[in-house]
This record gives sequence, structure tokens and C-alpha cells, in this order.
Amino acid sequence: MTVYEDLQWRGLIQEISSPELIDRLNNGGMTFYIGTDPTADSMHIGHYSSFLICKRLAKAGHRPLLLVGGATGLIGDPKPTAERPLITKEEVDKNIKGLTKQAKKIFGFEVVNNWDWTKDVNICDFLRDYGKYFNINYMLAKDHVKSRMDVGITYAEFSYMLLQAMDFYYLYKEYNCELQVAGSDQWGNITAGIELIRKKLDKEAYGMVMPLVTDSRGNKFGKTEGNALWLDENKTSSYEFYQYLINLEDSMIIEYLKKLTFLSKEEIEAIEKENNEHPERRVAHKALAHEIICDIHSEESYNEAVKISEALFSGDIKSFNAKEVEMAFGGLTPFEVKEDKNIIDLLVDGGVCSSKREAREFINNGSITLNGEKVTDLEFVVSKDKCIEDKYIVVRRGKKKYFIGEYK
Repeated sequence: MTVYEDLQWRGLIQEISSPELIDRLNNGGMTFYIGTDPTADSMHIGHYSSFLICKRLAKAGHRPLLLVGGATGLIGDPKPTAERPLITKEEVDKNIKGLTKQAKKIFGFEVVNNWDWTKDVNICDFLRDYGKYFNINYMLAKDHVKSRMDVGITYAEFSYMLLQAMDFYYLYKEYNCELQVAGSDQWGNITAGIELIRKKLDKEAYGMVMPLVTDSRGNKFGKTEGNALWLDENKTSSYEFYQYLINLEDSMIIEYLKKLTFLSKEEIEAIEKENNEHPERRVAHKALAHEIICDIHSEESYNEAVKISEALFSGDIKSFNAKEVEMAFGGLTPFEVKEDKNIIDLLVDGGVCSSKREAREFINNGSITLNGEKVTDLEFVVSKDKCIEDKYIVVRRGKKKYFIGEYK
């Protein structure tokens, strides 16, 4: 299979700007770029699904550039329904540092910042050198602009297209960057850059967009209860990643394996066959979790996530360390423990039970475990030396209800 055929099979090509691009992709040797604006100091899984194209094309002999938008991030790409909140220059600078470090660690490619070639362009030069090449009717016809016409669009947002076109033009001149790749929502901005290069340099540049990765209802991949899955392990733990991936809907899992892993066609087809024959084994989900977590974090982090998941499923958390407690129960707010306490007082003060009577009933029924050990003694005293690493108390009430105490 050629590079282009592989990308097609994986469902990673929605549109290309010219049929000539097919041979160029298959033959290697192109410099290309993909960009992101620094709206946060970490990328999320949505970026990952797009940025994987860098690794795929690099394996095929192309040279990737990862653009962090220090200039465009100050303006904000037009959203379909409303203007993005502006962020300060200080926030942008902080986010750029985080994104640059992360991009080099996960993807390992050269990072460029469009602030470097935008900061010294004055408004008159910008309008003369770039604005004069864009017809207003041409800009109004772009989908991301057209969708905002009813609710209104600011001039700053409207000008974003020119800034991104200027990026492509600059990278073409300075880096011989002939291709821009992005998610499908960037098609209008990409084609604007292609037009600018053609008009100013009389040269051919190319664009390729991928469909956005979504669930079966069209929601963006990686959105969980309104929160993004961050690639930074300090923001989203490997365990949280594992739980999200292992619980993805069955109908989409093979598509995700194609789009989000480097497993071959033969490997994915073998997984699909086994998954169809034994869906209860969740081999496809586990393969997806393994590939993604090992790529963005590490094999060690993946093994840690599996260990935590299996321990919570069985109720056996005796081997947990403090870090694993924090990963497993990061969504819980710990209750404070300042001194040694009788188990009944601890359960009431920590909100595990509503009264001492209820606490006694749970203990007598064998429904309370402390750090994986069942507690049946009403006189049991919880002390610091009984905590995990002298810090955490993991209380389980019944089969699935967990509470975390932190010894201060």
C-alpha cells in the first residue's frame, strides 16, 4: 500500500487541494506544517488525533514543522457560533513554552512560532503586502466566516484567515514548506494560504485536511463531561486515559484503531476478527489504550493504569502507593484527618456514613474496607502508620463507593 492509500484506508483524508499531491505524498521529500494556537499549556487528545499525521508523513520521508501560534493565538480562530475569549500576552507566552516542550517530547519535530515573523509587521505593510491580495467576497464565502454572519464576526476574527495565509507564505519562502495539513475545519484558511502563495510567488502549494475524529453522535473525540483529555500526565493521568479509552463505544473502536494508532492493516483486521468473536475480551479497546498511552506517556504509565484498573475492579488495592491513589481517585476531594481516630468517628467525620449508628451497621455487615482490608472491629483505630505512605486512607463502602482521607 502506498502512503496515500494507507491514509485513505485509515479514513484520514477528507480533501486535498490538487491530484498532484498524491504522487508527492507517495514519493517523500516534502516539508509540511500543522499548527495549533496556544490556548492552553498542554495539547489534548483532539490535537493528538490530528498531529499523528506528522509522524505518519515523517515515516514516509517528509519533513514536519509544528507551528505554535504566538501571533494567531492573540486573535483567535473564529468559532462557529461565538468569538473566542481573548487571552493575555503573558498567558500566550506561558502556553507556548508548555506546548513547545510537549510537542518536542511527544512528536520530536521542529517547532516554529508565528510570532517570530509577525511581530515586526506594521499595519500598513500588512494591508499592502497581504490584505490587497484578498477579495472580501472570497473571504465571505469561506464556511467558517459564513457560519458567523448571522450572529456577527469581529474584524479581528475576520482577519485571522490573512494571518494564517501569511504563515503558509512565510514558511513556503523560508523553509520550502509546500504543504499544510489540518483538521477539516481549517480548509478555508489553508486554501487562502495556497492562493496567497500563487499570487505573490506564482508557485504551487498544497493542502490536505482530515475529518475531525468524533463519536457516533458527532461529538468531538476526547470530550468527557465537558472536560478535555490533556496529553500532560499531570493534567490527565494515564489511568483516566485508560478508563476513557477502554469504555469507548464498540461501534467506533475499529475506526479509532485505524486513525489513532500505527498498527498495520493486517494487525487491525486480526484484532477486529477477535473482537467480533469475543467482544467481552475488549481486545480492540485494550489495543487502542496500549498504543495511545505508550505513545504519549510511556509503557510504564500504561502498565500502571492497567494495574490500577484491575485492582479497583477486584477491590484489592493493598499494593497501591500514594501516586497510584492520586491517579485512581483524582476526581474525589479528600477529607482531612488530623489525628488518630476510631473507625466509627472517621466514617462519620469523613462523610462516609451519615451517623454513628449507620457506621456500626456497615462495619457489622462487612461493608467497610480500609486500604483494601475489611474492617470488622468497632474499636479499630485509624492512625498515620496505617495510611498508604503515611498519607492516604482509601475507604470503600459497599462494592463501589470510595472515599479518600488525607492525613495532615
